[in-house]
Amino acid sequence: MRTTLDIDPDILAAAKEISNRTRRSAGRVISDLVRKALSAEMPSPRAKGAVINGFETIPAAGRVVSTELVSTLLEEEVS
Repeated sequence: MRTTLDIDPDILAAAKEISNRTRRSAGRVISDLVRKALSAEMPSPRAKGAVINGFETIPAAGRVVSTELVSTLLEEEVS
């Protein structure tokens, strides 16, 4: 399928390099890489202790995380 995407120049250059080495089109290389990334097992953000983007997640425990709650928790931490 043909579509237009805005791809960062360094990513396109890397895809073209792989394309040349493997004798596949850049589109096929990008599709294969995205498919592999999408099928990788991702941690559930609600899983206790899951690390996402380098930060350990904290379960919401049914609470809404408001500015007031954050302020209260920060005050407790300082005290």
